[in-house]
Amino acid sequence: MTIYFDDEQAVSQEMYELMEKAAAACLEKEDVDPERCEISVTFVSGEEIQELNRDHRGVDSVTDVLSFPQYEEPAEFPDEGEICLGDVVICTDKIKEQALEFGHSEERETIYLFTHSILHLLGYDHMEEDEKRVMRAREEEVMEGLGLPNED
Repeated sequence: MTIYFDDEQAVSQEMYELMEKAAAACLEKEDVDPERCEISVTFVSGEEIQELNRDHRGVDSVTDVLSFPQYEEPAEFPDEGEICLGDVVICTDKIKEQALEFGHSEERETIYLFTHSILHLLGYDHMEEDEKRVMRAREEEVMEGLGLPNED
């Protein structure tokens, strides 16, 4: 697993390892070898993610995370070589806001948003209620496995 960060936005070693574990947990559930995968992660402001959201999704509002998958679903992944899953864009303003709102650490919120985005890169969605239930269950399974369960 290789996680690339935009510019000089690298995270701490501890955070990087948590992100690796979260991504690996998501990938292994889909029978995808994490060692073959690479992901790009960029942290942006509320203003920057609003612009991306408007330009790419036609939604002119701030969001917490955006996913830009290379493939529609894992069945499209190449049989050999590296798999570039896609790009993850996380809003730092939303990390702070939502961590405070939900009463947990910014670390947990970052890992949750990253996990959420990895699942999108793997073809998960939450537009329909049944899809949302499946995706939320997978998110919580990963978070619990990392020792970061939902405190609700």
